[in-house]
Amino acid sequence: MSDIPPHVAIRLKQLFPRVPKHQTGTFSFPNDRQHCADLSWFLQRYPMAMTLDDQLSLDGGRAQYEQSQAEMEQILRPDYRPNERSGLQPGQVVRLYQGQAVDLCLARNALLLGDDVGLGKTYTTAALLLEPGALPAAVVMQTHLQDQWREKIEAFTTLKVHKIKGTKPYELPPADVYLYRYSQLLGWIDTFGDGFFKAVAFDEIQELRRGTESGKGEAAKALASAAVYRLGLSATPIYNYGAEIWNVMQFLDDAVLGSWYDFAREWLKDDRQVADPEALGSYLREQNIMLRRTKRDVGQQMPAINTIVEHIDSDDDALASIDDLARQLALKTTTGSFMERGRAGRELDLLVRHATGVAKAKNVARYARILLEADMPVLLMGWHRDVYDIWLRELAEYRPAMYTGSESDAQKRESKRRLVEGETNLFIMSLRSGAGLDDLQHRCSTVIFGELDWSPQVHEQIIGRLDREGQLEQVTAIYLNTDQGSDPPMVEVLGVKASQSTGIVDPGRQFAARHSDKTRIQALAERFLASRKAA
Repeated sequence: MSDIPPHVAIRLKQLFPRVPKHQTGTFSFPNDRQHCADLSWFLQRYPMAMTLDDQLSLDGGRAQYEQSQAEMEQILRPDYRPNERSGLQPGQVVRLYQGQAVDLCLARNALLLGDDVGLGKTYTTAALLLEPGALPAAVVMQTHLQDQWREKIEAFTTLKVHKIKGTKPYELPPADVYLYRYSQLLGWIDTFGDGFFKAVAFDEIQELRRGTESGKGEAAKALASAAVYRLGLSATPIYNYGAEIWNVMQFLDDAVLGSWYDFAREWLKDDRQVADPEALGSYLREQNIMLRRTKRDVGQQMPAINTIVEHIDSDDDALASIDDLARQLALKTTTGSFMERGRAGRELDLLVRHATGVAKAKNVARYARILLEADMPVLLMGWHRDVYDIWLRELAEYRPAMYTGSESDAQKRESKRRLVEGETNLFIMSLRSGAGLDDLQHRCSTVIFGELDWSPQVHEQIIGRLDREGQLEQVTAIYLNTDQGSDPPMVEVLGVKASQSTGIVDPGRQFAARHSDKTRIQALAERFLASRKAA
């Protein structure tokens, strides 16, 4: 566009955020369906002269956009039946709701799939990759899930899979799907711009919530920008505050929320919190960029999570031992320079969380012992190595399996095998190791949170390891909190963050209060006491 009157230029910049506010004279626009539809609408209000070729191109793009919108509306209808997929292993099928997500991603070219944990997002991804135009494809996942992804894709489809080895590029062998770890992306960044990968899927896409600030984010952006189809997977795309969704969307459709400046102006009430999470969640669905189904939506009737919050005593001496240092850090956090405040705040958080975990570790172990003596498999969640050491010492007789940041991939696989095959009833796991891990539900239905995470979605991810297809019992989540140390303020912040995430991920959905029933735990405690009395 050129020779635009000032009042039209002002309106143009308001409606097309990508146009720099300082630009004058000639304005250029990408020739894609979205821009054709928007420009066609704009020209109804401000008619302009154009060549016949330009008019035909504009009208054609608008027609394609309207046809695409109609297709996506049809895909989202309850009576929609997805296309059949070829390339499945004998006996395997793509479920209706999974096929619906595949067809929506193919029509939209990008999708954030936020289905409940346990609804088979891995299989949905594999079904998408059966589309000829989506190959070769790249799938990016957390470090400990590379083998699990390979096993599931090969068991579900006839696609040939290659696991990327190391961070230095090499000549890739022939394959259909290439599996990258997030930690490998930066080393391969120079190979992503040639369009070799036609589709990319980001498992647990909240790993990219810092956007392109990190090296892996910069590499992921290069990989996504060169792909035709982009799929993000996560039941918990927001780990902390709602503003994270802008970063996540940059890897799927960087136009849907506009620039950071526009997003902050229109949606945020400060630099982190979304003013109206439900409105934002509804908008993302209207744009067909986000799709989420719960277990109830797809006909899986799972019992409500039995959530128990217990207050336990802590070791006053452990907390008292940090008093002087904590007081000094607290003073710096409130009165120091900008740099001092930030550093002191982080150190205070680490110090108090560590002391709180250690202070209640023995009582957490005693609580877990009640369940273990009743032959009940238990996931015991923590964060600090010193806390693990106390649990290992107090519960050594139960031969615990470890799944934390200190074990190799092979050791983690062995720990999982020991639990699933019944060699141990105690599975000690790091809070941040829960995403994507499968098969625990076949053996265990009880999780104890011996330490808390700052993100409520970390807790949800862990509960989702048990509350999924294959679980035969009601899942019980037990939070063991103390009234001292870091637990009280963490519980308060967790409530604020949960409200941000819930509004965006599940707008308008009415949640029943989580069921809380201590009957089973009380019965186990009585059995425990009776056995002690008999002894």
